[in-house]
Amino acid sequence: MLIHRNKAVPHWAQQVRSRSFSAVELTEASDLTASRADDVLAPGLYLVGTPIGNLEDLSVRALKILQNATVTLAEDTRHSRKLLNHYGIKSHLYSFHQHNEHSKQNKVLEQLSQGASVAVISDAGMPLISDPGSGLVAAAAAAGYPVVPIAGPSAFLLALVASGLSSTKFTFVGFLSDKPKHRQQELQDLADLAHTLVFYVPPHDLLDVLWDAAQVLGAERRCVVARELTKVHEQLVRCTLSQAVSIYTQTPAKGEVTLVVDGATHVADEVTAEEVKVQVAALMSSGQSTSSAAKIASKQLGVPRRQAYAAALGIQRDKE
Repeated sequence: MLIHRNKAVPHWAQQVRSRSFSAVELTEASDLTASRADDVLAPGLYLVGTPIGNLEDLSVRALKILQNATVTLAEDTRHSRKLLNHYGIKSHLYSFHQHNEHSKQNKVLEQLSQGASVAVISDAGMPLISDPGSGLVAAAAAAGYPVVPIAGPSAFLLALVASGLSSTKFTFVGFLSDKPKHRQQELQDLADLAHTLVFYVPPHDLLDVLWDAAQVLGAERRCVVARELTKVHEQLVRCTLSQAVSIYTQTPAKGEVTLVVDGATHVADEVTAEEVKVQVAALMSSGQSTSSAAKIASKQLGVPRRQAYAAALGIQRDKE
């Protein structure tokens, strides 16, 4: 076994060191997208970022890919045809969405095997972000075909950098469940994270999501509701979650919404397990249920609710 700095090198690391990488794996992206004399793209799967509202955001590189790809796969061909028509692109456009991606995957791989250049686009922004396609990318890569990302806009990144909240570390959640109980549990799982949270929210669900977020994450958490980014009616509302509930109760949101929420701030590391147990025990002695005692102690001490609940369950078991 190899030894490095007095530490044993694990077996997997030895394999990485000794592995020979193929020419396909080491090919540079600039080579993959270089056009031949007849403007035909090199074979491969191209993941192309498209505008999320402002057509001027389509990059020169993305435009060249869409102009020269053998075929283009789109989430909604009617929607994407408008983009292609705007730029005079007469591409072979085929649907590729969550309901047919598995049935069409083999056909796409067959086209790649025949030397096709396949572009993948979504209705807006970068493909595969809260959209189908990861299975196709994995299959294409496993089969040895080049997978080339073409940079473009992304609503959650634009909302994050414009929010004024920390972008050093963040979690992109995407869409929460539309079922209240599941959504609340998803939020509970995120409640103790100390970094920024970013969500995509359908406008008709915004008020419900804000209400649950205020209840679970805390009414005074700072947030930014980013709406219609890059479009004529672009809007960023900076407030607390409770204020956002009030705002959108009075004026329902319209258009695409990205919600950015500040991370948790607590001093859990300054509170000992014994202190949590004592506080929970006192609350239970006063008549609070295990669940209520945990919830109250969590807020009073600034510790994760699951830590307080574990203490409550321990106290309950000791009584039995």
